[in-house]
Amino acid sequence: MDRLDVSGLVRSLTSEEDGVRKMAVFKLQTNISDPSFADIFISLGGMTKLRYLVLNATGNTLAYSLTSFSRLLEVDQGWDYINQDVVERVVNLVVTHPLVNILRGAMAILAAIVTHQRSPASTSSQSEAFGFRALKPAIAIHPDFLEMLVSRLSSADHALCANALQLINGLMRDAISNEGEAEWPKFVARLQDLGVILNVYTLMQSTAVQDLAHPLLEFQGLTKTLLRKYRDVPIDLHRPEHRRALKGVYLSSNPDRSSDPVEDGKDKKHNPEKWRRLGFETENPGPEFEEAGYLGMMDLVDYVRKQEVFFQKTLLEQSTLPPRTRCPIARASLAVTVMLYDLFEAERSDLDDSKSYLALESKSSYDRIFKPLILQWSRIHLAGLQAFFRLWKATGAEREEFSKLVDLVRVLLETVVGGAKRERSVEDVEIEIRDFDHERLRQVQMELFHLGYEDIWCHHLRQVRDETCHEAVSFMKEQRIRCLLAGAWFPNHSAAKSEADRQDSKLSQAPSLRYVKLSHNRRYLHYGDFNNKGDQDPELDSLPEKLDLAIVSSVASNITTRTPTSAHSHVSNATIKNIPQSSTTQITIHGYLPASATPPPETSHPTAQQRGRSDSRSTEKSTTRSAISHNNKIEIPLLILHPTTHSLASEWLDGLLMLLAHQPLTSETKKLTGLLAEYGMKIRLMNVNLDQGGPDDDNYPHVPSREGLDEDYYYDMGGA
Repeated sequence: MDRLDVSGLVRSLTSEEDGVRKMAVFKLQTNISDPSFADIFISLGGMTKLRYLVLNATGNTLAYSLTSFSRLLEVDQGWDYINQDVVERVVNLVVTHPLVNILRGAMAILAAIVTHQRSPASTSSQSEAFGFRALKPAIAIHPDFLEMLVSRLSSADHALCANALQLINGLMRDAISNEGEAEWPKFVARLQDLGVILNVYTLMQSTAVQDLAHPLLEFQGLTKTLLRKYRDVPIDLHRPEHRRALKGVYLSSNPDRSSDPVEDGKDKKHNPEKWRRLGFETENPGPEFEEAGYLGMMDLVDYVRKQEVFFQKTLLEQSTLPPRTRCPIARASLAVTVMLYDLFEAERSDLDDSKSYLALESKSSYDRIFKPLILQWSRIHLAGLQAFFRLWKATGAEREEFSKLVDLVRVLLETVVGGAKRERSVEDVEIEIRDFDHERLRQVQMELFHLGYEDIWCHHLRQVRDETCHEAVSFMKEQRIRCLLAGAWFPNHSAAKSEADRQDSKLSQAPSLRYVKLSHNRRYLHYGDFNNKGDQDPELDSLPEKLDLAIVSSVASNITTRTPTSAHSHVSNATIKNIPQSSTTQITIHGYLPASATPPPETSHPTAQQRGRSDSRSTEKSTTRSAISHNNKIEIPLLILHPTTHSLASEWLDGLLMLLAHQPLTSETKKLTGLLAEYGMKIRLMNVNLDQGGPDDDNYPHVPSREGLDEDYYYDMGGA
């Protein structure tokens, strides 16, 4: 736009016709953001006319004027035309005007005034024209300004909400930075009483977060700033406010009045457990606030105020317990404060938070960046402290185990609060913290414990894990083989004959039981058939039959298992065979005999079940045929066992397989092996410290000094 157009526009601002002024200021708001246009506009005296419209116009003309003025301030122009009349006019509009388009521009101007960076060379009068101080005279005239400002956060217009929140952020930041230590906490408390926390919490969980991302993230950063400032205030019991707060906690505990201090400050009777009774470690509670600071004091006072009855009841119950089993309430409260402080990363600087703006372009990053639960600090602290008491009772903890309970509660808060999604309500989080099962929490803790050690000792843990797995497999192999050494009874189905066979042979009923036992040298399976069990199991010498394991070629079973995936589970001669599923669990031991050898009774006298299976021509020919020719040898069923339980079947099937140097097959054995390996790993980790093997370790290599070296050097850590 050339100089002539700007001149005409400036003249139109003072036209006597309202329509002309409205059109001129409408065009102005679309062009004023251009710095070159703004320079020409100001040089032609346009700012004086624009300020006049801001002070006197109404309707859409006023709305366009406010928008033009705010956009001019955004390009850092027109600050010299800000005076107290403009501030009072805009504050009055925020308080009294209902139109959204006017409120948007008014709040944008106030936000620019509050957040304007003053130069170090500016005079005191110029400094008071900006920041929170610039608004104080107008706020004094309109005391309900802050209330109306907070109420705008619930507006359906997202642009108005953004401007209102930006103004609140500016007021808070300026108050924290420039107001006295006694002033800014009062201002922040007043905003909180007006409901700013609840309104921002609602916005942060709503879909409006996309339009309000920047001011919401700034408010979250200011919340962290407040937490840091409260935490950095040391507890000094000589300060009246600190002494009153701690005395309020003591009086809320319903102490024994006979030991209360009298008015002159001298105790009637010294109570040696005055502060230890509340959960402090010593009778001088001040130093115990060192890590949590005044923030810890605020949380403790807030808990006692909200849960006074429960607080007194807990202290009364604990007075009947031995001192070592009492839960230290005060120390627990301070510990939960520190946990939340670390969990919400309150130590992150404003620069770290500003980097998060770059990630706001992606909607998927909102859950990672925004943490609405930090605005519910008091409720989360209360829920965490109550969980601490619950876990203390559930675990039967003692004073010496306080640090272990702290670690357990930290895992709980990191799991529930740290893992909560942005939309999740604080009520759901409180319920989950309350109902989180102790055993489940221990499992989560062990998983995190394991992952933490993996990060530090990755290479060494792989070796230890391989060792524990090998030990677990060896242990299970020995256990399964010992089951074979102990012997077991099985139903003697293979000796039963069909009704026709009995009539032809006219033989008596075959024995119904079979006892099988592995020899001490683990080379033979001894077995015998019996009509009934005796008081004692048969001795090895009394078993008439034996099977040489050297001729065993494979073991077949109809036990339901998972297919082995390991390379060691596959053998070329079908070591593990799967026979068709039947109503009877069966383990069949196959072996090779010379072609001239006489088949054992298991093959020469097949049962009716075996004959039926042979006649049916099953697809698995390796298990339905009675003999297989292999290199001038015959593979036949040498022994058939019918386990009565799944555990017995697992013991004997996997025992036989492992005895033959093959991998176990059943899920029960694999599960037990995994449990042994897992617990073996955990037991070994309990003997390792996180700092073990570091620079302070005597066995750690000494790092030579770099003194006198240039860039062309290297360390020979191996001593070669």
